[in-house]
Amino acid sequence: MLRQSSRSRAVLSGAAVLALAASLAACGSSGGGKGGDSATASAGATGGSSSGSPSTTGTGQPATGSATPAAASGKVLMPTGPAAALSKSRDTGAGPIMMTKVTGAKSGVTGQVWVWLPPEYNDPKFAKTGFPVLTLFAGGQSNGYNTWTDNQLPIQEENERLVKEGKSHPFIMIMPVQNFNGDEKNALDCSDIPGQAKMATWMAEDLPDFVRANFRTVKGRDGWGVMGASTGGFCSAKLALQYPQVYKAAVPIDGYFIPDSGLWKGHDAEKAANNPDVLVTQGKADVSMLVTAGGANPYETKVVKSWVEKAVPPVNLQYHEQPGGKHLTSDFKKMIPDTLVWLTAHLAGPAAD
Repeated sequence: MLRQSSRSRAVLSGAAVLALAASLAACGSSGGGKGGDSATASAGATGGSSSGSPSTTGTGQPATGSATPAAASGKVLMPTGPAAALSKSRDTGAGPIMMTKVTGAKSGVTGQVWVWLPPEYNDPKFAKTGFPVLTLFAGGQSNGYNTWTDNQLPIQEENERLVKEGKSHPFIMIMPVQNFNGDEKNALDCSDIPGQAKMATWMAEDLPDFVRANFRTVKGRDGWGVMGASTGGFCSAKLALQYPQVYKAAVPIDGYFIPDSGLWKGHDAEKAANNPDVLVTQGKADVSMLVTAGGANPYETKVVKSWVEKAVPPVNLQYHEQPGGKHLTSDFKKMIPDTLVWLTAHLAGPAAD
């Protein structure tokens, strides 16, 4: 369901062919819900074990001891530990999707998180290379599932295909839950709603801490992006505007831009502080966004275009309309290649010191 709220400016440029992505393609290997508020959910399974050897954590790092962080002047942040226990959720054509539970030191929230590492990550040639990170938010309530882990949205296989073609960075993908029950009228809105789980803090502070503790990443915010469809579009737009020190780029796919959870009742000031329709006008966030709408949905295109027109620099919004697109997971799937190419053009790629 598309909620009654708001949404996106410039059309996608052609595929950016990056030299580093091309070099990675030469030696990388391919391993082998309720989607968009309108598709069937599939909860992640807890079965299976880490794909690493018994002496590794599944992150490519030793199970004992922490790697030494990179020097302050370096481009790469090596994992600081402690290493998380990862179990396999499912296999894809580009390697396994792993899962774990993350308890945030800052938020106190414990939630399920899925992780996918591009095949290049575990290639010995890139043992000292840091990778960009893409956090993916689901459509629907995302209570115990994330549609980006489902084969309905095969973003992992598409990422590896584009890497081989020299059109995309290989991204570490982080896919968290967004709610802890299915009550759509009282969703957590990826926010710190008074009296509720501090989801914004968990998503934008604790999860990056978890990633840096476990994986080799690009130093600074230049390699960090967020993307989501429908409800996830709201989350990706909101968090990028609220946490520009964490994220450099975002892609809200067919999203809305006004928080509408019943849990905001009695907290008008806090609701306004978490309202992308307000945040985009404040001129505080130096972030770039590709904001999309389905061309077959006049209401959606109106919402997205009107939101884009409100943007105040340094916020930089680009509008893309999918010809004939509807608010369906099957149409979100068609957007994956273009969005990955756009993110590659706006985020730093893999780097080594």
